[in-house]
Amino acid sequence: MSIEKIKNIRKILVGVDDSEDAQLAFRVAMQRAKELDATLYITSIIETDEMNVYQVLDVDYIHKSIDELNEHIKGYKKIALESGIKKVKTITAQGDAGETIIKKVIPEVNPDLLVVGALAKDGLGKYFGSQAAYMAKYSPVSVLVVR
Repeated sequence: MSIEKIKNIRKILVGVDDSEDAQLAFRVAMQRAKELDATLYITSIIETDEMNVYQVLDVDYIHKSIDELNEHIKGYKKIALESGIKKVKTITAQGDAGETIIKKVIPEVNPDLLVVGALAKDGLGKYFGSQAAYMAKYSPVSVLVVR
């Protein structure tokens, strides 16, 4: 009986928000990226279904939200670079978190591994945990769900 060779992990995509599980997923993804000398792609999604109809229709509000998210995700990039990861990239998008990551971010990045938190925090920060099962089911790449 032969053992199939495990695919070489060169690109790791991690979904982040401010929940504890997502923070842990980020730390796990950083550790793996460092160990494997992989490129770390950090993504965060603005969930438009969390906005009211006036916010969705307000282009200035959407642009401001995207700008704030881009600034916020730069902090994650800085932490990753300071921890010794050589290659770090960020991606933000808007839509349903799980669906957007599966249908837009993964095809763009073509990662070898997706890392997400299992749970979400309450309120506006519940971006990824509620979507972990969806992403694990529909992802075309391996998924590590962190608890």
